[in-house]
Amino acid sequence: MNRQDLADLSAFVAVARERSFTRAAAQLGVTPSALSHCMRSLEERLGVRLLNRTTRSVTPTEAGERMLRTVAFHLDEIATHVTALNDLRDRPAGNIRITADEFSLQTVLWPRLRGVLAEHPDIHVEIETDYRLVDLVAEKFDAGVRLGDIIDKDMIAVPIGPPVRMLVVATPGYLAKHGRPQTPQDLAEHNCINLRLPTLGGLYAWEFERNRREQRVRVSGQLIFNSIFHIRDATLEGFGLSYLMEDLVRDALADGRLEAVLEDWSPPFAGYHLYYPSRRQPTPAFAAIVEALRWRPGREARSG
Repeated sequence: MNRQDLADLSAFVAVARERSFTRAAAQLGVTPSALSHCMRSLEERLGVRLLNRTTRSVTPTEAGERMLRTVAFHLDEIATHVTALNDLRDRPAGNIRITADEFSLQTVLWPRLRGVLAEHPDIHVEIETDYRLVDLVAEKFDAGVRLGDIIDKDMIAVPIGPPVRMLVVATPGYLAKHGRPQTPQDLAEHNCINLRLPTLGGLYAWEFERNRREQRVRVSGQLIFNSIFHIRDATLEGFGLSYLMEDLVRDALADGRLEAVLEDWSPPFAGYHLYYPSRRQPTPAFAAIVEALRWRPGREARSG
């Protein structure tokens, strides 16, 4: 294989992943027409069509899908090993991409990252906030942050926060007017504020457990948001019941603006974890990020 073949295969992977000559060209720093010519040249040399082209889309053929699965893996491995050459440097350096939801960014990631970034100015971090269950490899993230009970088993998961608890909350005024639900089934009679998840466009099902009996309840109401902070604000204004992380409403519970219901159905569960592919070879920069985020019981209490 010559140098041109390797460059063209790398360009093919970009086009196949982005499903667009325009986006792939922007990523590679070339023009769409030059990239299209490059792909035709590669197909002619291989003697097989790799891409289906229409005026609106670009998709891999069956041969292209096979090529993508094989070549992309090896190119990613090469990129990982090249990045690992930072081991030879005197200090950690490099770019780290992390996907996280907005609450973990606010409460866990940013408070911990401030210190490591100040200590290592050659580490650059990009954080994308999202509620989706992201494919880290396909979307070129180094790691993600999610609650421990929704992480795939083939990932390495490092705890970065203590156990958490979800609570159903409402204002005292709402509960006085509409009553307090005694069981999860009672929520069907209440105005509940929903969270829209981007994955499949579904609504988040409220999860309960008591005496090892688990229940997932689909609720309904006047309001649906895609942000937990908007849900909290609407709850504080008395628009209904919501299902939120206890830490998010701790102050409002303490000063009486909100009250919790169904607490005996709301046990704690695994908190936030940093997760990443098991075959990822950690660079010094990534290792520094992991150690900065790693949760150790009592650390927050001592540092406060």
